[in-house]
This record gives sequence, structure tokens and C-alpha cells, in this order.
Amino acid sequence: MNLKSIILNGLLVAGLCLAVFLLYRIFQQYSLDQIVQSVRSIPLSTFCTALLFAAASYLCLSCFDFLAIRSLGKSLPYRKIVLASFISLSLGHNIGFAGLSSGAFRYRFYSRWGLTTEDVAKIILFCGVTVGLGLVTLGGLALTINPDDAARLLRADAASTRIFGLLALIVPVLYAGLAFFVRGRLSLWRWSFQLPRFSIAVAQVGVGTVNFMLVSACLHQMLSTFGDVAFFRSVTAYVLANSAILATHVPGGLGVLEATVSYVVPQQASIGALIAFRCAYFFIPLMLGTMLLLVSEVVFRRSGGGAEEEAEERAEAQSV
Repeated sequence: MNLKSIILNGLLVAGLCLAVFLLYRIFQQYSLDQIVQSVRSIPLSTFCTALLFAAASYLCLSCFDFLAIRSLGKSLPYRKIVLASFISLSLGHNIGFAGLSSGAFRYRFYSRWGLTTEDVAKIILFCGVTVGLGLVTLGGLALTINPDDAARLLRADAASTRIFGLLALIVPVLYAGLAFFVRGRLSLWRWSFQLPRFSIAVAQVGVGTVNFMLVSACLHQMLSTFGDVAFFRSVTAYVLANSAILATHVPGGLGVLEATVSYVVPQQASIGALIAFRCAYFFIPLMLGTMLLLVSEVVFRRSGGGAEEEAEERAEAQSV
């Protein structure tokens, strides 16, 4: 086992330990009857509406891949992009280290359809940038419109938090401006980047922001069952929780999401709301994604894909 594997495994174990600790801190104040009763108090219509927002988010996420493939000058049927994106992200969101885990599943699918390793790496990077742009943009809006909750969590004053939000909104504007004015590669120190076309850059900011708004709407549906909560307060809770998840790489954000949301909206963050949200956005897509992965593998093998892969592997081995 090399040093990189040891570090990754160590981070995974540390993340799981953190998740267990946070979940223990959250659940220790509830009995099983209280948890069951809290989940049951969510109307079916509310849960179904939240599911629709979750489905719309995953559909929006497929647009990340679609834009990435367009930026490469490639073309794939949208049904294939949706399949690869949903399976990759529904599993990646729950496994942790989403960029690496979802990237492995993306490579599994896109390499079958003619894309190279370099192409897949660029798709992963493009999607990561889109996630960052969406999170920064919506975070900037949340900090500007609703600075009080973030200020309480960050232990800062509301005025400073609003200024930080306005500064964050400069990032997507700067990104789109660079895409408009810089036609070639952009060099920063030792790195160089090929910026997408201006239209694609603007679309990145748009779909990235809409995606996080849809996830926040899913969370808002659950929280609003237990009290009146403003939509942008739910946005603030989710943006801060997702930022913490990205920083810790805890699988599925277990414990991190619950702890952050409970701190931002303590009155409405019932354990039932948090469990229902996790089911709608994480567990149900995970089950569907797993089933689709198994079905796609069976179909691929029966269509002769396995033989083609073996032939390619033999050819590569002979060339080496």
C-alpha cells in the first residue's frame, strides 16, 4: 500500500469517526419513539414535493456533464449523459470524496462511449468548477439576503457577513468575464487553463446555482413542516452544511449536515425533517442508482461490451 492510499484511507476513517460522533451527539437527545413520531408527522404530499425537488436537482446535475461534453466539442445522446450522471452522483454523494468516487463511475460509462481518459478528467474538473460556482453564487446571495444566521454560525457581525456575500458574488462575474475576454488558455503561475466559451460559462453559473436552490427547496419542504422558516434561511443552512461536507469529505455528509442545519435552524430542524431530507436526497437516489448500475452492467455484458473490453486490455498489454 502506497502513501497516497494510506492517506486516503486515513481520511476516510477519520471522516467516519467524525460522522459517528456527530450523529451520536444529535440522536442521543431523542428516543426511538420520538424519532418515529417525528418522521410520521411529515405529510405524504410534502415528502412527494421534496422528492420532486430532489429529482429536479439530479436532472440539473446531468446538465453539468452535458455542458462539459459540449465544451470538449464532443457529442453524446442526452439519455446516456443522464444515466452516467445520475448513477455516478447518486453513489458518489453517499460514498464520500465525491470527485473521485463519482469520477470512477463516470469513467466506467464514458470510456465505453468513446471518450478518452483525458476527456473524462476534463469533465470531472468542469463539473467540479460548476459545483464551486453554484455554491459560491448561491452562498453569496444567501449571505447578502440573510446575513444573520451565517453571522451567528461564523461568529461575525451581520454587516461583515453581507459584505463577504457581495464579494463572493464577484467570483461568478469574474469567471464569466474571463471567459468572454480570454480566447486562448489562461496561465496562472505554473498552471494553465482552457476557459469555456462565454455562453457555456454563463450556463455553468446558472445551472450550478439552480441545482443548489433545488436541493435547498427539498430541505425547506421538510423544515417547514415543523415551523415557519424562510426559504433563504433554508438556503443558508444548506450552503453552510454543504461547504462543511466538502471540507470534511464525510461519506454522505453524515452528521455534518445534521449538525450544521440544527445549529442554523434549531427550532425547525426536527430529527424527522433531517431524516426525511436524507431519505429524499441521498438514500432513495442511492437505491435507484445502484439498481440502474447493476442493470446497465448486465445489459452491457450481454451486448458484448465485456468481450470488447477484454480485447482492448489485451491489445494494451501487447503494446506495452
